[in-house]
Amino acid sequence: MLKPIKLKPEFKEIIWGGNRLKNEYNKVSDLNNIAESWELTVRPDGMNIVDGGEFDGFTLEEYINKNGFTVVTNKEMDRFPLLIKFIDAEDNLSIQVHPNDEYGMKTANSLGKTEMWYIIDAKPGAKLVYGLKEGCTVDMLKEAIDNNTVEETLNYVPVKKGDVFFIPSGLVHAIGAGILLAEIQQNSNITYRVYDYNRKGKDGKPRELHISNALDVIINRTEQEIDKIRFSTNVKNNTTLASCEYFTVDKYALDGEIKLKTDEKSFNSVLCLDGDGTLEFNGESFPITKGDSYFVPANLGDYSISGKLEIVVSKI
Repeated sequence: MLKPIKLKPEFKEIIWGGNRLKNEYNKVSDLNNIAESWELTVRPDGMNIVDGGEFDGFTLEEYINKNGFTVVTNKEMDRFPLLIKFIDAEDNLSIQVHPNDEYGMKTANSLGKTEMWYIIDAKPGAKLVYGLKEGCTVDMLKEAIDNNTVEETLNYVPVKKGDVFFIPSGLVHAIGAGILLAEIQQNSNITYRVYDYNRKGKDGKPRELHISNALDVIINRTEQEIDKIRFSTNVKNNTTLASCEYFTVDKYALDGEIKLKTDEKSFNSVLCLDGDGTLEFNGESFPITKGDSYFVPANLGDYSISGKLEIVVSKI
């Protein structure tokens, strides 16, 4: 019988990453840093492994193939839909933008990338880039790129724990130094770098920029336009962080018990941000603690989570 499964993450070392995920989130790795911990992923460049139970050691892809794609959804899809990460930014990320599905499929046979961030923690003074300054056009950005004045065109926003940022495809953005967050996104790894502070990669050379592609896809939306996309499926209550065409995300701060369920339309991803508790299904208990990620198959029915903990629950 199907039941919730715990997942082992896939780690990524990147020049801007830190070690909070090692030190505070029980992530064990020989990498110099863990910039990203991929907590839900079915990709050639990153794959979860099932941790414990009947399918211990299976990749998540093997688990899905074994049990049928209906553990993900009853919808017609040609690939797994979501990618969920912890991101620890010790330094600033590059200024970047992602394409929509149409552009992504045309240029790279990939989904586009709409995403959202939940800020788990932020150092005093931390900020991120969220679009271009009001009145700045793509032509003005192009001129700034040519003149090496890109930073003057960016909209910088201060951040604090608990903030939520929704990033539709086409929006220029960047995570700033000192920010730890959870990212829920379409299953895509297409990133077009606009600017990277003239940093060099491990090979000693400047990291690649993707100016032409970036300028093709940039859309500088207003906050009202972003909010309309963020809640485009009209699901909004006091726990809902986003309910768009690609994902619905709810955040719960528990001191007690909550009852949840999956139907035939979608699995649940349960990501624990803090605390300890228990996930219970059909009389069986699964411990869940800070940093843990669980995949709850579609159409499983009722399950519950209890304890004193903070979780993010995502579905399509």
